[in-house]
Amino acid sequence: MTSDLDVEKARAAAWFRALRDEIVAAFEALEVQQVEGPTARLAAGRFDVSETKRTSDDGSDAGGGLMSVMRGGRVFEKVGVNVSTVFGTLGERAQSAMAARKGIPGMKEDPRFWASGISLVAHMQNPHVPAVHMNTRMFWTPHAWWFGGGSDLNPCIEYADDTAHFHGQQKVHLDQHGEAYYPRLKAWADEYFFVPHRHRARGVGGIFMDDQCSGDWEVDFALTQDIGRAFLPAYVPLVEKRRDTPWSEADKDTQLVHRGLYAEYNLVYDRGTKFGLETGHDANAVLMSLPPLAKWI
Repeated sequence: MTSDLDVEKARAAAWFRALRDEIVAAFEALEVQQVEGPTARLAAGRFDVSETKRTSDDGSDAGGGLMSVMRGGRVFEKVGVNVSTVFGTLGERAQSAMAARKGIPGMKEDPRFWASGISLVAHMQNPHVPAVHMNTRMFWTPHAWWFGGGSDLNPCIEYADDTAHFHGQQKVHLDQHGEAYYPRLKAWADEYFFVPHRHRARGVGGIFMDDQCSGDWEVDFALTQDIGRAFLPAYVPLVEKRRDTPWSEADKDTQLVHRGLYAEYNLVYDRGTKFGLETGHDANAVLMSLPPLAKWI
């Protein structure tokens, strides 16, 4: 017999996959549009798609997903759009981290988990086009379930109107669920995406949500969906506006240095990176977020 929980898990996983398909199609469409400037001679990029697998400690199947990566396109220098559904038993380090951060009781007695989500990171050819990150996810244990997600903009050359547009779309989508959500999730993103050892944010922010469990699964799922739906209208117009802007070698150098900041954050602080590696998920998929090239002063 299928339980309500099984139905909810299936709905969440299917929606993350549908969002992945929509974004991949939109990004490939950007690649085939006319592009001017230094990257016009490049062939339009296409996503290389491969299956990812998670294997439990005893060698049994523990789920997996799709890793979709485009490299060397006209618009996208590297972009990954991953979707996965994994399950199994949390190791001791993950149990301790989960219990300490989320206050979930009984983790050691029953450390089973299930998780599904989509994760996206885009690094661009033109330094005037901002890099971007987005993810939405659902996590379950026998003791609790919750949603998380968000998106943030990471320009190396900042434009105030781009920042305003990106945040404006987030607000429009979140305001449907109550006007308190956008300021709360914006503040959370400002805190979460801060790089302590550099004393600065990694970008111009966005929204971030974790541990979302109001007790009403439908309400929280709807909120998570609108975080995902906000992404394309928030980001694609910025790509279309900036992709043909002339750029210099100095601009490219600025971009590579900023990518170093992005890499530092993801390797040192990002919870998703740590969780993915500690739970045995495909390392290439977990580290998909890293830029193809970066530099440090």
